[in-house]
Amino acid sequence: MRVDVAGENSLILYFGDTTDPRISAQVQQAVSDTERLLGDALIDLVPSYASLLVIYNPFVIDHLEVRKRLQSLTNYTTAGEVTEGALIKLPVWYSTESGPDLEALAQKADLSVDEVIALHSSTEYRVYAIGFAPGFAYLGQVDERIAAPRLSTPRQTVPRGSIAIADRQTAIYPSASPGGWNLIGRCPTRMFDPDSDPCMPVQVGDRVGFEPISKERYLELGGEL
Repeated sequence: MRVDVAGENSLILYFGDTTDPRISAQVQQAVSDTERLLGDALIDLVPSYASLLVIYNPFVIDHLEVRKRLQSLTNYTTAGEVTEGALIKLPVWYSTESGPDLEALAQKADLSVDEVIALHSSTEYRVYAIGFAPGFAYLGQVDERIAAPRLSTPRQTVPRGSIAIADRQTAIYPSASPGGWNLIGRCPTRMFDPDSDPCMPVQVGDRVGFEPISKERYLELGGEL
């Protein structure tokens, strides 16, 4: 583990440089450990694939003390055990209508559209990070047969709920926004709702499974066209 300065009242912990469930589990362990170590001096924690951003209150604790406490994490944070987060099932309307890149992705992979859908929906994904926009969960990893690079020209607007693939990551756009990922379907579940508690249905460390549904069911569940 490496500890670097990230700002005037923040440090970042690095646990590796690859997408690995074991490293992700180590990050998750560090989250709970850091909460205990810093207590009321902690302002926020931002976990990612292989790092943890720690933001602290400089009026309560100084930089040297924070670094000292964080460096003690190496004494009891283990990297070998992969913890299983909650399993979240999300419905998806897969189609060329809801996923404008689905057919092109299938052709590039030399697969049928149904085979792409089957591969994407039969995999259980880990939530590695949440960022870019509130509720945008980075999930991995997709089957390498349907991995696809980002679009050369991003769309100005991607509809809310769009299911997308970029490289070996997959995600759901929580709101309408620009985006360059490959769109293969649409999910009616809101990935971010500030009026709900919790405001997101998933958190880092959870597992996500996708269940294919029809267009009619998508609309019944509140999906938007």
